[in-house]
Amino acid sequence: MTDSCPSPFSKGYDRYDTVSYTPYSQNIPRARRHVARLVVGWGHPGAAGDAALVASELCTNALLHGCLRDRLFRVETSLTGASLRIAVTDPKGERLPQDRSADADAQFGRGLLIVRALVDRWAVEHLTVGKTVWAEMAVPGRADA
Repeated sequence: MTDSCPSPFSKGYDRYDTVSYTPYSQNIPRARRHVARLVVGWGHPGAAGDAALVASELCTNALLHGCLRDRLFRVETSLTGASLRIAVTDPKGERLPQDRSADADAQFGRGLLIVRALVDRWAVEHLTVGKTVWAEMAVPGRADA
């Protein structure tokens, strides 16, 4: 038996990053900027804006509907071939994302619509404690290839 976690590269990722954040609103722009920097650094600057927006929406949903005080939420970003995956894990598995209709003047209710418009697929994984909401988008070939 080993004390180490399995390498994320054993899942076939070309690139992988994970960061845990405290459940405070100031961490949403931090996560958004971090994902954008990763995507640019991984050779896909054209996808950085959409990836940042998806990360922001998933993190906002986690903060509003899935976080508990003093429990972290995690943002995992990975690249496999030409597919970029952004996954946000929070501790409330019983609060699942739901499509909502928002009035024109409503402040909330459009996050999943935005995510669906930008990604190729998304889903929810139920965990023993909590859930992970992930989204994948195709990215063009590397700029430096």
